[in-house]
Amino acid sequence: MILVFTDFGPAGPYVGQMHLVLRRLAPEVPVVDLQHDAPAFRPDLAGYLLAAHLDWTEPGDVVLAVVDPGVGSARAPLAVRCDGIWLVGPDNGLFEPALRRARRLETFAIAWRPERLSASFHGRDLFAPVAARLARGDRSTLGPGAPTRFPELPDDMAAIVYLDPYGNAVTGLRAAALAPGATLRVGDRPLPRARTFADVPPGACFVYENSSGLLEIAANRARAADLLGLRLGDPVAIVTPDC
Repeated sequence: MILVFTDFGPAGPYVGQMHLVLRRLAPEVPVVDLQHDAPAFRPDLAGYLLAAHLDWTEPGDVVLAVVDPGVGSARAPLAVRCDGIWLVGPDNGLFEPALRRARRLETFAIAWRPERLSASFHGRDLFAPVAARLARGDRSTLGPGAPTRFPELPDDMAAIVYLDPYGNAVTGLRAAALAPGATLRVGDRPLPRARTFADVPPGACFVYENSSGLLEIAANRARAADLLGLRLGDPVAIVTPDC
């Protein structure tokens, strides 16, 4: 499959134009819209969502990921293969969490350029054609290269990396990477840990391991982001059982 991950949003022509290229160049390969509301202009946050999504992919899949505020600049185009899964997109830190977690890693530069390459839409003009060719087993667009590394990014991000339509606040913290029973504090307010929404009273805020394995701040039948005043990028503190 080709899985598409962007910050483009559902409106406008951008997702459709990428689909047009993918269907034209690889009509036999299914295309799945994985997510199009990744944090806008924030590859540093979006990378933790993307890495969590990879648990649902399989070797041979191609993830076309575009959160690219530096489009048209000197940042390089990149293709990496993490445990058999291709990632295609900008070399701007978006893939850093996935690169660190991969057991087997192959890295490439995208050497090919189309005859028409707009300055502002490499998702359509460059990354989508490369993703389509890789999905068909064609590596002719690739050359030797290594990604830029971003050591300033933590292995797990103790911050809000996504706010969903229900007002739930997803963090960049993998539940499995924390001590058993660990929970979170927002400002000076520690939040209880629960298994799911119905385990707390209506309107109560809590922390749970979401379906992607990340710690998420939620409220039962209410919007936790509004109740707690949470915004994208806000830090959270880890509270361990012995604190």
